[in-house]
Amino acid sequence: MNEIESLRSKSLRIKWAMFAFFFAQGLCFASWASRVPDIKDFYGVHYAIYWGMILFLIPAGKFIAIPLAGYLVSNYGSRLMVQVSIVGYALSLLTIGLSSQIIMLGIALFCFGVFWNLCDISLNTQAIQIERLFGKSLLAFFHGTWSIAACVGALAGFVMIILKIQPLWHFFGIAVFCLGLVLLGRNYLLEDHEKEPEVKEEHAFKKVDFLLHPESLLLQLGLVGVFALIVESAMFDWSAVYFKSVVNAPESLRLGFLVFMVMMATGRFLTNTAYRLWGKRQVLRLAGMLIFLGFMVTSLLGQSTDDLILKVAINSIGFMMVGLGISCMVPTIYSFVGENSKTPVGLALTILSSISFLGSLIAPLLIGTVTQFFSLSIAYFIIGFLGLCIVLMATYAPAFKQHSKKG
Repeated sequence: MNEIESLRSKSLRIKWAMFAFFFAQGLCFASWASRVPDIKDFYGVHYAIYWGMILFLIPAGKFIAIPLAGYLVSNYGSRLMVQVSIVGYALSLLTIGLSSQIIMLGIALFCFGVFWNLCDISLNTQAIQIERLFGKSLLAFFHGTWSIAACVGALAGFVMIILKIQPLWHFFGIAVFCLGLVLLGRNYLLEDHEKEPEVKEEHAFKKVDFLLHPESLLLQLGLVGVFALIVESAMFDWSAVYFKSVVNAPESLRLGFLVFMVMMATGRFLTNTAYRLWGKRQVLRLAGMLIFLGFMVTSLLGQSTDDLILKVAINSIGFMMVGLGISCMVPTIYSFVGENSKTPVGLALTILSSISFLGSLIAPLLIGTVTQFFSLSIAYFIIGFLGLCIVLMATYAPAFKQHSKKG
């Protein structure tokens, strides 16, 4: 009886430790995203294309981190790298607040991107090990935790703006809090299981073959992933700027990023229910349509009135629709891979992520360029059509048709 109670107690502590680390990552991300307009104003950046190039350094850092993270996690284990990545993520957030020159900001954002991806890979690797240890599906719970933390971070950022607290002190508080979570949870992380060298070599040869000849399914899902990550980047990096520069909302009414994150978190917790009701292919169609309609509401109707409260309400509804639509996008295409891909799951997800990541590289330059020559509202109007592209892919692409036939 004591052994059972001990195992249950250990299980609970391990889960709460991972909860803390996912929470820390989501909190760091949302803290940065909520203060983008303030940081932009601090440096007096008036050219959107220039700001887009600065923001491009985040996905550039994430891109560089893909092979680096794989090497570090494989050689030093996810237990160590989870701790290193969260500490680095929190400190790079603080460095953004400490930066006083644009070149320092650029370096800080690049490091922020590197640790962001290192967090993603090490946290998910550790989470999968926990799933295998306890024989339960826990990834959805952990990812939901990230969304909750992002909502908390967005709300905290909103409060900091209202109280006129500078980003430096805001980020300092978040960094200290996250470092505290690391100290509390580090002892409950799992040690990585060792792998035989022969298996690694064999896997390396297979990986080269699959990378040179990726299956059609992954290319189709990867294209959907590109669309999804462009939409995510548009909302993560530009939604706060949109409410300031396009909606012209005062600080007390800049709700765009907050309502978007709340609906994104809500959608993630409703996704499994939606699967049961309509099936994954139909959920993907509905999600694409919500993204399209949300951007249309914002870009076409959001400026149709001079009443500030009504304008804020209309744009908030548009942002909420986009948040609900994008919430299920990545989990759904990952699920399609797990159910239908002939490539080993871990490798298939790596290929899918690599293709999808192009969206993160395209978004800041695309949005910055369109905003510079036209407006941010026009940029959102254009990105809205990616929602329709997702609907068309889910309806006509062979990957989704085959899934429908199997169901």
